[in-house]
Amino acid sequence: MAINVNDISFGYPGTETLFFDVSFKVETGQHAALIGDNAVGKSTLMKVLVGDLEPEEGTVRVDGAVRRMAQSIGQRDDARNVREFLGAASGPHIARADAALAEATARNDAEHDAASGVVLAEAVSSWAAFGGYEIEARWDDCTMRVLGQPLTQAQNRPITELSGGERKRLALEVLFSSDAEVLLLDEPDNFLDIPGKRWLEQRIRSTNKTLLVISHDRELLSNSIGKLVTIEPSGSSWVHGGSFRGYHAARDARNERLGSAVERWKQEERRLFRYYKLLKQRAGASEAMASRAAAAESRWERFVASGPPPAPPSEQRVNMKLTGADSGRKVVMCDALELVGLTYPFSVDVYFGDRVAVIGPNGSGKSHFVRLLDGEPVEIEGRYALGARVEAGLFVQTNDPAEFTGRTPAEAIARYVGTEEKVMRALARYELDGVAKSPFEWLSGGQQARLQVLALELGGANLLLLDEPTDNLDLVSAEALQDALEDFTGTVVAVTHDRWFMRNFDRFLVFDDDGEVAEAMDIETALGSVSGDETFEASPGSLRLLSA
Repeated sequence: MAINVNDISFGYPGTETLFFDVSFKVETGQHAALIGDNAVGKSTLMKVLVGDLEPEEGTVRVDGAVRRMAQSIGQRDDARNVREFLGAASGPHIARADAALAEATARNDAEHDAASGVVLAEAVSSWAAFGGYEIEARWDDCTMRVLGQPLTQAQNRPITELSGGERKRLALEVLFSSDAEVLLLDEPDNFLDIPGKRWLEQRIRSTNKTLLVISHDRELLSNSIGKLVTIEPSGSSWVHGGSFRGYHAARDARNERLGSAVERWKQEERRLFRYYKLLKQRAGASEAMASRAAAAESRWERFVASGPPPAPPSEQRVNMKLTGADSGRKVVMCDALELVGLTYPFSVDVYFGDRVAVIGPNGSGKSHFVRLLDGEPVEIEGRYALGARVEAGLFVQTNDPAEFTGRTPAEAIARYVGTEEKVMRALARYELDGVAKSPFEWLSGGQQARLQVLALELGGANLLLLDEPTDNLDLVSAEALQDALEDFTGTVVAVTHDRWFMRNFDRFLVFDDDGEVAEAMDIETALGSVSGDETFEASPGSLRLLSA
């Protein structure tokens, strides 16, 4: 048994308990996922598993060497270089040993004296004894796979030069090639493009390591995961021993069983109560009846004291109402439009009511395209225009729109709805009323994303420009967004790597890393064209080149 969690509870000091009585097991070599609504404590639970936090109650046992990858790994303000990043991803002992070698090397380069030479020699010896050169060989393999450069060329590059997807791939390559037997991966699919997500799925399926993954990517959960551990909004947990494809049916069946059991308990409690009351009324007739009444009352009291069975869990209710509005027939017109340094000139028109998925590898210009349509300064050649009565609204992938910075959700939404009562009602529909007075920066990624969607709803946009809108949304919120988009009166242009979400779209613009832009006629062609599979060949007419 690689991971054994028994009845653990945890809450940060001064706050309510995040989760309680959580129990699950992950067998050696099994691949499981930890899922649940935003802010229920999934990342905190992983910190408990590696010993960074102590549970209030219960026990945790993890067999074998364990490594955790945090969701925030390689953030934009990370000051490290590639080698330091690789060292940190490899574990604290390796990071310290590599840092000591780097410090000794720098001292020797600066001083060139006997003392610094001795220190360097000792550091080199320690690094070799530590297995450092074998580790460097693995790092070299990782940088070649992800960056196309050997370690000697890549190691001094600032990590901020790399895209979010490259940083994630580097960390994952290091972890999967490490000697760790248990990997805890927090949102490993975030920032990965479609080839990266497919690579991750294949890597998960092929590894014999024990994995516990936090993810909201429904394709990944369906294709690579064999067990789902759900943390409920109430703080309890339950386990589905299968992939995501059977999850909803299993959850509905469980909730129905729990609801039936609670109802049967209530019926039995009422029956016992009525029975003892009846005997109480008859107790005046005989002493024997009084004895029976006392026994019946005692039985009812014991039944009530034992308590009812678990009730069906309360579910997060996110009610998105993206109403939109009418506009002219042509919504977006691009004529020989070139995103300078990113694409060749391309021409395309988008019509009212279209649902356009913009896909392609990281760095191909997708986000620049939607930001351009929102009116942000992007260097271009050629022309583009929005049609009559088009009101654009942008969802930014990084969850940091300027209108929210330094404000609380209540303050950010007040500009749209006015009175405090209306503000709180709007926030409640998005399960944000509980953080209405919290600074935006304190919100979880999913809460920040939901707030952005609410602002789009209240702002009345009829052209939604969405840059990776489901990246930080939990499963309930992602499905609520899909439902809202189906009823939306207007046009949607969404940059996405979410293959499950993409199935709700009817047009597919494919940005290639060679600068070409094309339109795929169906989702299979769209996914195949960006799969990274060199054997893929589009069928005639299924992929139309838009570049001039």
